[in-house]
Amino acid sequence: MAEQTTRDTSSYPARLYRRRDSRRSKRHASNVSKAPGQSVKHSRSEAVTLLKSFKKAKFDESVECCVHLGIDPRQADQQLRGALSMPKGIGKTARVICFCGQDKVDEMKAAGAIEAGGEELAKKITEGWFDFDVAIASPDMMKVVGGLGRVLGPKGLMPSPKAGTVTPDAVNAVKEFAAGKTEYRNDDGGNVHCIVGKMSFSEEDLLANLNFFLDTIEKIRPASVKGIYMKRCVISGTMTPSVEVETS
Repeated sequence: MAEQTTRDTSSYPARLYRRRDSRRSKRHASNVSKAPGQSVKHSRSEAVTLLKSFKKAKFDESVECCVHLGIDPRQADQQLRGALSMPKGIGKTARVICFCGQDKVDEMKAAGAIEAGGEELAKKITEGWFDFDVAIASPDMMKVVGGLGRVLGPKGLMPSPKAGTVTPDAVNAVKEFAAGKTEYRNDDGGNVHCIVGKMSFSEEDLLANLNFFLDTIEKIRPASVKGIYMKRCVISGTMTPSVEVETS
């Protein structure tokens, strides 16, 4: 019987890291050299200025803010969810559908919905159609929407009063979400992510949106949260290093 030989894999991690680094672009290397790392925190305006100084990708990158909060996501009264209309917009639109009565279909489509209706729209979704970003519903249509929880819930598309996607004023909701109103909710780690603009935005516009988002998060602090609420905050572009933002 042939003697089995074992291969020394101790050097694999280093080789893999070198291989990964060799594939990095010069733009990435330049941006990493500018990023000061997690030990340095910047004021909001300084963070935006540093982010804008990074070399840009070939497309207009989204700018995202991530906040790590001192909440317990297991507690119902400490879960955060809502929707925001940034003062300067987020540089993108959304594909919106609306569950409404047949007499409101034309009105919803005129407001910006790509699809509107009741049971026929629900059937289309159960058959596998998901080419939309936001679903709006009027309260009287929840009897139809309720049956879609198993297919819309896991995708984060289920209409909810907390997110402003179940509302009597469905027309305005469709207009706002189609124009870029964005939802936010905490994840299981107590983090809240939100797009605050595009890299093509001016520093003033990005700062205005960042201030609006962080001030909103501060205002909705659950009363039951003790100790430090906003523990860490970073902003980053789609393909840039993150920049640490002061939280106090």
